[in-house]
Amino acid sequence: MDVLPGPGRPYDPDSPLAHLMEIAAAAVDEASEAEERDSAETAAAQHVFRAYTYSLAQAVDSEAWQGYPAVREHRVRRWEASAAACLGGGLWLHHTLRISEEDGASDALTLIVPCTCERGYVDIVLDTEDVLMELLTELRPTHGLSLHDDRTPDCHSVQAVSALAGGPRDARSIG
Repeated sequence: MDVLPGPGRPYDPDSPLAHLMEIAAAAVDEASEAEERDSAETAAAQHVFRAYTYSLAQAVDSEAWQGYPAVREHRVRRWEASAAACLGGGLWLHHTLRISEEDGASDALTLIVPCTCERGYVDIVLDTEDVLMELLTELRPTHGLSLHDDRTPDCHSVQAVSALAGGPRDARSIG
């Protein structure tokens, strides 16, 4: 005598139940992405308010942050959710949390600065408000641009598509 019923029978891939399962999965994914974006924006605004009270907190409105969900590969989180804020002049702030088993979560704020070569950006991790002030002092004479050095380029230069595909290496030589 069976007390428990057997396992449910499988449903057809084109059945109403299959369609409902797809809708439910999409709703859960969308809700979690929206939550990740909101959380990233909130974390960025709070970090700036706490750690950069006399500079960024005065200049960057908490509403300026645009959140981005975590990046996943094969359903595994590759990068944490993040937020970015445009400062003007091509400069951006990027905030995310670095998560490790040893240290837990810590804020990572990066200033993204356009290079004078006009083909790339330099990303500079900001550790303190003092570091930010020193950096801004250095960038002031160049109007917010990082000086390009051909001997040791530190910018992440953007290559032309043809250069990536094995064509000319310099965008100026594309004709």
